[in-house]
Amino acid sequence: MRPEKRRSRNIPAKSKETEILWSDIAGRILINAISYPVEYAKVLIQIGHEPIPPKPTVTLFGKPALKLPNAFTYIKHIKSVDGFIGCYRGLVPKVCSYTVSTIACDKTLEYLQPNGAAEQNEDEDDEDESVRRKKCINEIVMDVISRTVAIVVSHPLEVISLRMMAQFVGGETKYSSLFGSFLEIYRENGILGYYAGLIPRVIGNAAVIVLTGISTYAINNYVLQEPAMKPYTASTMKFVATTVTYPFLVVSHCMAVNDCGLVAGLPPHMPIYKNWLHCWSHLSAHNQLKRGSSLLWRYYTGPQMLLNGKLIPIMGDHFYQPSS
Repeated sequence: MRPEKRRSRNIPAKSKETEILWSDIAGRILINAISYPVEYAKVLIQIGHEPIPPKPTVTLFGKPALKLPNAFTYIKHIKSVDGFIGCYRGLVPKVCSYTVSTIACDKTLEYLQPNGAAEQNEDEDDEDESVRRKKCINEIVMDVISRTVAIVVSHPLEVISLRMMAQFVGGETKYSSLFGSFLEIYRENGILGYYAGLIPRVIGNAAVIVLTGISTYAINNYVLQEPAMKPYTASTMKFVATTVTYPFLVVSHCMAVNDCGLVAGLPPHMPIYKNWLHCWSHLSAHNQLKRGSSLLWRYYTGPQMLLNGKLIPIMGDHFYQPSS
């Protein structure tokens, strides 16, 4: 029994870290695969595709509104058009994107972290205020850098996945294989096509990290007195920060498919944007920056009119094109 224990103690720390990394990647891939149809429906909503007409309803406050189908009804529609396999269109590049992103982020953090950083974290409560503040800032900076590197490296795969999903709108098959999609993007948009929508994605992710880090530090050090509650602060603040920065994700996804040769990225479904700021201002003017943020209770917020006491969506709008 003793030799076995010695062998387990002699396992290099790096090999253990590698095992943990790959087990984490495998677990996340499984979760992403199971929940992918929901993600698929959400992306189609984000780029403005609403194939099912809204129905008149009232809000909780009794105000007339137009109710759009929830994500699960949307998934049923996708399945009725493309079948069960069709609900997983774009999954392969999405999984590849997540894997590349995770490895790049982990390796960048490993390179940036000073030696012995893990051992220093044990006596955080006894450290001076200025030391804790400096450590918090350093962690935020390292997280932003590592996450940005991960996004830049994996973004071409993300663009391929988004365009594969966007093909549902026009029933195209231009983006069918991984290698073929790389060539198709180059033919349509050149090198810059691989990084369509990159800037708002990077800004949104960096904002989440900064907001989460600063708010978590402030709350844990100046607000919360109960140690048992402090571990939950980071996850709560990340949820809040993700909600606040959600419009960056919508703009990024729209720019990834805009003017790429697909029906989803061309008029009348979507205007051709000059840049991501033009996209932001246009979506903001039409109250569309938060579309897809709610998957269960969705309301049509585009142009509408009151006719015989009922709300009716105005046809011909860029954001609502009912299926024929």
